[in-house]
Amino acid sequence: MLELTIPGFGRLELTDLVCDYNGTLAADGLLVDGVHERIERLSSELRVHVVTADTFGSAAAQLQRLPCALVILDPESQAEAKRDFVKGLGAARVAAIGNGRNDWMMLDAVALGIAVCGAEGAAAEPLQVCDIVVGRIVDALDLLLHPQRLMATLRA
Repeated sequence: MLELTIPGFGRLELTDLVCDYNGTLAADGLLVDGVHERIERLSSELRVHVVTADTFGSAAAQLQRLPCALVILDPESQAEAKRDFVKGLGAARVAAIGNGRNDWMMLDAVALGIAVCGAEGAAAEPLQVCDIVVGRIVDALDLLLHPQRLMATLRA
């Protein structure tokens, strides 16, 4: 569990991390450099889940040695499916990372929503509801590995 009290933001008691795959953890279907090591480290504190429609069909192979649960979603109604997934985990204890239009409901529902504006860019919807925006996925994961960075960014 990751616990942190941020003045003006509130208390975070995170048990789960939910990440989008394509455009967030991966570019063109391949994990971004540095993601593997960071997910391994985070898995000692958080249960890690990856939710995706698996556009490139590579998620299972890319994630096979990582301590995370992979959930392949139907390409239809992904925004709702991702929201429902985090709610099923207990959204108040979830951090989520995404970049796409289908991630906004998930980022809006969780205790901590992080949008990544990487190689694919980021859709406007997740940027409007997230708590933090970063340029690279490794920066998003590092926020969770170094929680004082969250405090520095989110405190009032």
